[in-house]
Parts: sequence; structure tokens; C-alpha cells
Amino acid sequence: MARRTPSRHHGGFTYLGLIVLVTVIGLVGAATLKIDSLMRRAAAEEELLDIGAAFSNALDSYAAATPQGQPLHPPSLNELLKDPRTPGVRRHLRKIFVDPVTGSAEWGIVYRAGQVGVVAVHSLSKAPPLKIGNFAARFVGFENKQHLSDWKFTAGAVVPSLPATSPQLAAPEPEVVTPVAAPVAEQPVMQEVVPPPPAEPAAEPEEQDEEPAEAGKPPVRKDER
Repeated sequence: MARRTPSRHHGGFTYLGLIVLVTVIGLVGAATLKIDSLMRRAAAEEELLDIGAAFSNALDSYAAATPQGQPLHPPSLNELLKDPRTPGVRRHLRKIFVDPVTGSAEWGIVYRAGQVGVVAVHSLSKAPPLKIGNFAARFVGFENKQHLSDWKFTAGAVVPSLPATSPQLAAPEPEVVTPVAAPVAEQPVMQEVVPPPPAEPAAEPEEQDEEPAEAGKPPVRKDER
């Protein structure tokens, strides 16, 4: 009995299907890695915003604790870890954080004119940010930046304390008297007075025709005389 040999045509289709399968698996794997990388990058940017907010709060705390007549901004970030202006230990920042994007504890620092006083901290990464909008209200001007290093974390405005002064009493405002019309007395209602009817004259007593009788005699009428 003759022995069958595998067809070359059938083997070619099997090899082509294997190549397609490997390609698809590679594309899916690459897409998965890219998505994972983007998710890690987005998480790193959110962590960078949280760390930047901590730097801003530390700069605000340092400025608020500044004695009168001294600079409001620290010479470096080390003064945020331990404030040398107070006799005790006062920390405005717990530690110098590691940049979650670069993986380094080195930060970009913006100084005031003359290189004295830290006014802002930022990342040294030149990568374009994934987040370009919907920032919190405290991150003003972060929209549509080209690089992550453009996110400058600054201190808020601190109003210096004013010397205590004795309050001055303001002159009282003149009282405005609004004239009020006197109430009008209620007029009595006029009623028509009807005069009483005239009194009828009293009837005159009728003249008696009889003369008073004498004692013991009947009365005598005048016409019987």
C-alpha cells in the first residue's frame, strides 16, 4: 500500500496562518504596552500635581511664618525642611520629593531677581504633558502647556501683617429727618336734623252751663232760669 505524503500546498497555508497569528499577537501586545505606558504616565502627572501642591503649600507656610522685616521667600528648598528663623524645629515641608516623571529628586527652581528667594518649583522633564485641561482652580495657567517643565508651582499671595493702629471713630452721619404730615382729624358726619312738629295748642276748657248748686239744692241750668 502506497504511503501518503503531506501536500506542500497545505503546509504553505499553515505557515501563513501562523505568521498572521503571531503578527496579531504582537500588535495586541504592543497596544497593551502602549496603553499601560499611557496610564502610568497619566498617574505620574497626577502625582506630580500633588507634589507641586505640597511645594506651593510649603512656600505659603514659610511666607506666613516670616517675622516682620524679613524676606518672604526661602533662599533654597532646604529652609522648607527646617526653618532656621525659629528657635525650635519648624518644618514647612516633610521631605524633598522625587519627581515621579524623571525619577530624580532634582527640581527646577525659579528665583527672584538677584537669585535670592525661591518663588516657584517645577519639573525638569521636557516631555509634553498628556493632561492639557480640566485643572484644579489652584493650578492657574497650566492649560495647553508644551512641556511638563512649564508647570510652575508657585506660592499664593500672602498679605503682610500690618502694624496695629488705634481705630478711629468715624463721624456719625447726620440723621435725615423725613417730614411726616400731621394726621388729618376725622370730620364728623353731618346728619340732617329734622325739627320736631309744632305742638298743638292746648284745648280750652269748655264753659260749663251749670252753676254751682248751693248746699242742699240741685244745680240749676242757665237756660232754665
